[in-house]
Amino acid sequence: MTGSTNDDLLQRAAAGAPEGLWLRADAQDGGRGRMGRNWESPAGNVFASTIVRLQPSDPQAPTLAFVAALAVYDTLHLIAPECAVQIKWPNDLLSADGAKLCGILLERKGDAVVVGIGINLTSSPEIPGRLTTDLKTLVILPPHPQAVTEILASNMAIWMGRWRQYGVQTLTTHWQKAAHPVGTALSVQLPNGEREEGLYAGLTAEGALQLRLADGTIHAIHAADVFLV
Repeated sequence: MTGSTNDDLLQRAAAGAPEGLWLRADAQDGGRGRMGRNWESPAGNVFASTIVRLQPSDPQAPTLAFVAALAVYDTLHLIAPECAVQIKWPNDLLSADGAKLCGILLERKGDAVVVGIGINLTSSPEIPGRLTTDLKTLVILPPHPQAVTEILASNMAIWMGRWRQYGVQTLTTHWQKAAHPVGTALSVQLPNGEREEGLYAGLTAEGALQLRLADGTIHAIHAADVFLV
């Protein structure tokens, strides 16, 4: 049990811990998601974080969201090949009916980015206004969280290598193949509280979400909560 694997690794990163260090907890009592939301963390699920040390030649740090999403996507396909999974911008993993299977939180301190990943194996947190699910609910017997974390770490290393060698465009190409299709109806809540609705129109070269509004204009979204309609 720990408060938060992200908090633990942020402290270790500040003390000089290297890239590639992973920390997994059986349970957390201070887990959190994006926008400071509480993330319920009972035993049986994956609660793990890793450190990325940014290098001068690396792509922009926020694009690590695509690295993490693709790593989880590949992991779910390995441990639950019968489960239909899709990615929602920027890094939510959803079941076929749009329920959230995974939460990812990136936090930066200096040149260190801590990537926290929670995968719902045997239970799912209650998130107001959102559907959630887990592999057990989907009638899939999941492996032990430690085994899943080891697979996840391997996939993360693969996608990190591609991110550094080939850049963001290669990742976004793969990301879009795993995401909901172009034309999907979306509702977007912006950081200022305003809400926009439109159709998914792909990503920009930098990975921003493109939302086609009712008048045909396209709005590039760099930060928002996104909902399938």
